[in-house]
Amino acid sequence: MASALTEKLSRLVKEMRGQARITESNVSDMLREVRVALLEADVALPVVRDFIARVREQALGQEVLGSLTPGQALVGIVNAELAATMGEGVADLNLAAQPPAVILMAGLQGAGKTTTTAKLARHLIEKRRKKVLTVSGDVYRPAAIEQLRTVTAQAGAEWFPSAPDQQPVAIAQAALDHARRHFFDVLLVDTAGRLAIDEALMREIQDLHTALRPVETLFVVDAMQGQDAVNTARAFKEALPLTGIILTKTDGDSRGGAALSVRAVTGVPIKFAGTSEKIDGLEVFDAQRHAGRILGMGDIVALVEQVTAGVDVAAAQKLAAKVKSGAGFDLNDFLSQIQQMKQMGGLSSLMDKLPAAMAAKAGQVDMARAEKDIRRKEGIIHSMTLLERSRPELIKATRKRRIAAGAGVQVQEVNRLLKEFEQMQEMMKKMKGGGMMKMMKRLGGLKGMPRMPGMPF
Repeated sequence: MASALTEKLSRLVKEMRGQARITESNVSDMLREVRVALLEADVALPVVRDFIARVREQALGQEVLGSLTPGQALVGIVNAELAATMGEGVADLNLAAQPPAVILMAGLQGAGKTTTTAKLARHLIEKRRKKVLTVSGDVYRPAAIEQLRTVTAQAGAEWFPSAPDQQPVAIAQAALDHARRHFFDVLLVDTAGRLAIDEALMREIQDLHTALRPVETLFVVDAMQGQDAVNTARAFKEALPLTGIILTKTDGDSRGGAALSVRAVTGVPIKFAGTSEKIDGLEVFDAQRHAGRILGMGDIVALVEQVTAGVDVAAAQKLAAKVKSGAGFDLNDFLSQIQQMKQMGGLSSLMDKLPAAMAAKAGQVDMARAEKDIRRKEGIIHSMTLLERSRPELIKATRKRRIAAGAGVQVQEVNRLLKEFEQMQEMMKKMKGGGMMKMMKRLGGLKGMPRMPGMPF
C-alpha cells in the first residue's frame, strides 16, 4: 500500500538520518518535502497542515539524548506523528453486549462491503471464537445477496436469507430475531450502497441503525479513493454515529492518503485493513506498525504473524522427523513446501512487510512472474504420478515429455524443476544428524544457499 508515499518518505528518512544536528533550516527543508509527498498521496489539506505543524513543533523542541543522532530523532518524531494521525495503537471491536452483538457495515457501492463482511466473520470465528450470522439488506442488487451467501460459506459463518421484495429494516429485524433464538454471538448486517452519497441511502441506513441499535457501526472505505474518501467519510459521519473504519484494497496501487485522512475527518479509529482478496485477507489495523511500513521500516511483526499463521506446524514437524530419520526428501515434500508459500499469502504479500532496503533488493525480481512460476511448478508436480513423486529418479525423457504435456509447459521447465528439487534434496541430506550449523558455516550464512522454489533471493 501507498508505494509512492513510502518511496518518498523512505528517501527522506535516509537523508534525515544523515543529519549531524537538527536546525530550523533542515527541518523546514524536510517538512517541505513531506508536505509535497502527503499532498501527492491525496491526504486532505487540513490533515497535512496539522501534521506538519505538530512535527515542526516537536522537532525544534527536541532534545537528543544518549547515542541517538539528531537525524534518528527526527525520524522518530515523524514516525510517532504518523501513528498519531492514524490513531494510536490498536482499536479492538466492542462486543460487550447482550448477544447477539450487532455490527452494521456502511459505505459506498464498490468499496468492498460484502466481501469485507465475510472477512470480518472469518476473523471473529477464528480469532474471537464467535458464532456468527450474516444478512444482506441490499435489496437493490440481488447479486449482492447471493454474493454474501457465497462468501459467508467460505468464511465458515451462517447466512440469513433475504429477498429483493423485502424491506431492509424488516430483513434486519427478522435476522436479529433468528440470531437471538439460535444463540448467535454476532450478527453482521451488510447494507446497500450507492455510487455516490444521496438522501435515500442515508435515510435507509439511519433507519437500520435505529431499529438494530448496533454495538459497532463500521465505515468501509476503499483505500484507493484518495480525496473522495474524505468527502464520503464526512457524509457518513454526519449521518451515523460511526465507531470504526475498515480500509479495503490496501494491497492495491493506492496512494495511501485515505489511511491518514479518514481517521482525522471522522475522529474514529481504523480497526481493520483489507490486505488481499482472500477470505482471510483482513488484519487488525495497528497505527504504529502501519506508520513503520509507510516510512519504509517494514513490519516484521506482521511478517512473522503471517508466516506463522500460514505454516502447517504438524506438516513441518513430520518433514523434520522424516529428514532426521534418513528417509528421502521427495517431490511430495517439495510440493508441500510450495503450497506452504501459497498459504502464507504469496511472495508479494510477504515482500510488502519487509523493510524498504530488503524489499528493494527483492523488488528487482518481477513478483507477478515469480508467483506465476510457483503455480507452474505446482502444476508440473500435479502432472506426475504418485510413483514418480516418491521416486523422482524414475523420471527420464519419455516421462518428462508426458509430464510437460500434462502441465502445458516445455520439457526444459520440467528439467529446471527437477534440478531445483535436487538442490533442495541435497540440502536436506546435509541437515540430517545436526549438520545444519556446519552447512551454514560452509555456505557463509544464507549466501550461496540453494534457491527455494519460486523465491527471488
